[in-house]
Amino acid sequence: MEGDKSSGAGAGGLVLLNCFVSPFGNRVRIALKRKGLAYEEKHENLAPKSPLLLSSNPVHAKVPVLLVGGSPVCESLVILEFVDEAFAGNGEPLLPAAPCARAHARFWASYVDSKLPECAVRVWRSPKGAAAVEEGRKDLVAVLKTLEAELGAKPYFAGDALGYVDVALVPFAPWFLTYERLGGFSVAGECPALAAWAERCVRENECVAKSLPEAEDVFQFVCGMRKMLGLD
Repeated sequence: MEGDKSSGAGAGGLVLLNCFVSPFGNRVRIALKRKGLAYEEKHENLAPKSPLLLSSNPVHAKVPVLLVGGSPVCESLVILEFVDEAFAGNGEPLLPAAPCARAHARFWASYVDSKLPECAVRVWRSPKGAAAVEEGRKDLVAVLKTLEAELGAKPYFAGDALGYVDVALVPFAPWFLTYERLGGFSVAGECPALAAWAERCVRENECVAKSLPEAEDVFQFVCGMRKMLGLD
């Protein structure tokens, strides 16, 4: 699978190890496309994991991994900051320039990772009707409402343009349909401003639109996972 072949390409020999539904890996896709960097993308299955992935990320054995001239950079938020720093001359920056604004962005990206995935997993990896589904739904809605409050009336989390927090969060948007169908709620109904923000990110930013899977494809992937786990 080939990535964007636009400017500055071969610099560093970039290879992204990713799974097409991974919000974490798709963050990196957005960042690379936003910077106009050429890269090769290698698809990873959840099992068995490739020898390349296991040798590149022996601690967590998870995607994403960005190989830069063969050297691995692991963990999606770390990779975003690496791309922003290593290719500062390409495209628009992800993080703001002011130290306080950078710290603020890092806080909210960390909040996304510390809260959203754990709640979401309880919704989609629990048996139908289990108490964990309802508990996960309540916690997930609370997290989304907290993020919506931080967004406020701004078009994007940092203001008028796509930035670090947007890139960290928007890859979860294709999963909203799965959360809704398995959790029995509507993201747009609970968090209309956040739903509108997700649509805006895709509509106004080609780097986002070209980096995210279709919501229905994510749902079908999850249905396959649930069958494999004996949940359906």
